[in-house]
Amino acid sequence: MSQSSTSNMQAPNPMKKKVIAALIAVLVGHLGALWALSHLKTPELKPIEKKPIQVKFVKIKEEQIAPPPPPPPVKPKVEPKPVVEKKAPPPPIEKPKLITQKKPVVEKKAIQQEEPKIDYEKIKREQEQRQLEQQRLEQQRQDQLKRDQAARDQAARDQAAREQAARDQAARDQANRDREAQQPRKLSAGEISWKKAPSFEFDDELLKNQDRTLLVRIEINPAGKITNVTVLKSSGLSGLDREVRSAVRFARMNPSSDGRAMVADLPVNLKTSGQ
Repeated sequence: MSQSSTSNMQAPNPMKKKVIAALIAVLVGHLGALWALSHLKTPELKPIEKKPIQVKFVKIKEEQIAPPPPPPPVKPKVEPKPVVEKKAPPPPIEKPKLITQKKPVVEKKAIQQEEPKIDYEKIKREQEQRQLEQQRLEQQRQDQLKRDQAARDQAARDQAAREQAARDQAARDQANRDREAQQPRKLSAGEISWKKAPSFEFDDELLKNQDRTLLVRIEINPAGKITNVTVLKSSGLSGLDREVRSAVRFARMNPSSDGRAMVADLPVNLKTSGQ
């Protein structure tokens, strides 16, 4: 009796295991479907023109899993053998159809950013200051150019003045040399070198029977030619004076040693023949 009851109690265990396995399989299938739905990537929709949104609700039918068949009556077995039963495949799970619901196109409102205020007065002042600074720098440059030009002009004037002063000094020196060359060299009576001495032979009648004395100035060119005779002290007789001058004019002196003209004062002493 005890063995029979024990066999009856152990008999339903395989069937319970089958039911539990089927329920677990169905639960795993549902969980996998829900996981797939949650991770399904929604395709990006391009914005379209505004149209009335039509929403269609679809009711997803889930097939009910048929309950497992009731366990068959347990037959007493003489020799209990382990029965290996094939696991029934889980019923196919119908995947819910995904209906893409059009999302309402939300118009992006243009965000108006407040434009920064522009201080036109400040900009104008800065521009005027830059312009004034440029004008100041340009004026400084022009002033510097004028100063440089004035310095160059002054240097040129100074150089020209120095050159002109040198030319003037050279001209004065030359004029002095020319003047000195033109001015006759003064000779004393003893320095007179006659090439042809004058002849003072006059009769007593011309002397009026009296000794006479004259002083004449002789001007001689560098070649020794007498160019002029002037009576400085007369004999008192004009005729005699003319004769003395004529005699001196026909005389000739030796040329000047330095190329200068000469001048000499010649005393003339005339005596009567009776002395």
